Amino acid sequence: MPRVTATVIELLAARGPTFSFEFMPPRDDEGETALWRAIRELEPLRPAFVDITYGAGGSRRDRTLRTVERVAAETELPLVAHLTCVGATREQLRATIVRFTRAGVRNVLALRGDPPGGPAEVWEPHAGGLRQAEDLVRLLHEEGGFCVGVAAYPLPHRESADDAGDLKYFAQKCAAGADFAITQFFYDASDYFAFVAGAREAGCDIPILPGVMPLTSAGQIVRFPQLSGHPVPPELAARVQAAADDPAAVRDVGVAFATALCRELLAGGAPGIHFYTLNRSTAAREIHARLTGC
Repeated sequence: MPRVTATVIELLAARGPTFSFEFMPPRDDEGETALWRAIRELEPLRPAFVDITYGAGGSRRDRTLRTVERVAAETELPLVAHLTCVGATREQLRATIVRFTRAGVRNVLALRGDPPGGPAEVWEPHAGGLRQAEDLVRLLHEEGGFCVGVAAYPLPHRESADDAGDLKYFAQKCAAGADFAITQFFYDASDYFAFVAGAREAGCDIPILPGVMPLTSAGQIVRFPQLSGHPVPPELAARVQAAADDPAAVRDVGVAFATALCRELLAGGAPGIHFYTLNRSTAAREIHARLTGC
C-alpha cells in the first residue's frame, strides 16, 4: 500500500518559508551510492520535499523511475517526481504516470524538457507525444489527483526572445492548471522579484519557489552558463577567479554568495528556497544552517 504524503501546496501552506532539495538520477552504481549518501545527510533537516529529475534529454528514464520508487518506499520525505515530454508517446507518459501513482507520488513537476541532442538543439515533439509543458499539465490532471508544478524562468529561456515570451508561456501553464512553480537558478534576487511581479500582473497567483544553485568550484563558471544560458555575474566570477588556486576558498565564495542571495529572497517574501544539489549535500546543508541557525 503506497504511503500518503502531503502535496506541495499543503506543505507550503503549513510550514511558512520552506527548504527543498533537487536530486538527479544516478548514472551508475557509484553515482547511486553518492546520491543516497546525500539524501540521508539531508533527511535530518526535514525538508518540505525533495524532487528527482528526469535526466537530460529524457535519458536514464528507468533509473529515474527506480529512484522515485525507492525514495517513496524507503524514506518519509515528501517527493516531487519530474516528468518531461521528451522521447515518449502519450501512452508511454500515461504508463509512467501509473507507476508514479502506484508508488504513492502525489506531486509531479511537468516539463517540456530539452531536446535529446542537448539544449542548443531545435525542439521537435516526439511522434504521438506532447508539444509543450502545458499539455503535460493537462494530462496529469486528467490521469489523477496530482499537485502539478512547472518551471519558471526569471532570466529568459534560451529559446525566448525576451522576458515577455517567458511570461506568456508561464501564463499558459498556469491556465492549464499548474499548482506551483520552481525557477531555473539565477544570481540576482531582483530578477526573481521582477518575474513574480510580471506573473501576478498576468493573473498567475501560484507559489513560485526560487531555485538556487551554489557555485562550489571554479569550473562551474563555465558549466553553469551552459546549463542556464546565462553567464555568471562578473563580480562573482571575479571573486571565484581570484581564489581559483584554492578550491576551499572558491567554495567559501560560492556558499557565501548563495547564502546572501537566499537571505534577500526570503526577506522579500519568497515562499521558500529550492536547492539544486548536484547530488551533493554539503553546500546546501551549510547554507541551510546559516539561514536557520541549526
